[in-house]
Amino acid sequence: MSLLIGIEYCKLDSNGRFKLPIAIKKQLEGEDCRFAIRPSIYAECLELWTYASFEAEIAHLQKELNPYSIEDRKMLRILSAGNIVEMDTSDRLVIPGEQRQRIKTSKDLVLVSTGRYMEIWDHDNYSRAN
Repeated sequence: MSLLIGIEYCKLDSNGRFKLPIAIKKQLEGEDCRFAIRPSIYAECLELWTYASFEAEIAHLQKELNPYSIEDRKMLRILSAGNIVEMDTSDRLVIPGEQRQRIKTSKDLVLVSTGRYMEIWDHDNYSRAN
């Protein structure tokens, strides 16, 4: 699992795809080209996880949360509700339509590192929130 650092700006095309910035791609060399995108529970953004990191996070949650607790099951359901996406040959990732609508994204995106994953923000929402 890679430690992701940095802040990057990119454009969303008409098909809901964005090119993964070179600075981020270099940090992921040797990693699987699959990612998980899920809504953030903390902010009006999406979270972009490498598949390996997402898989480890869900495994950790399954160990820590009580499967007999309604609240814990609800939390696991929310946190595991992501879409698996793969990088294409042009280093682009597609943000599924329902995820794009959730953050009301325009064409301008901001990718912000949290270390374990990247947040995907609409540029205007990011400017307002920070």
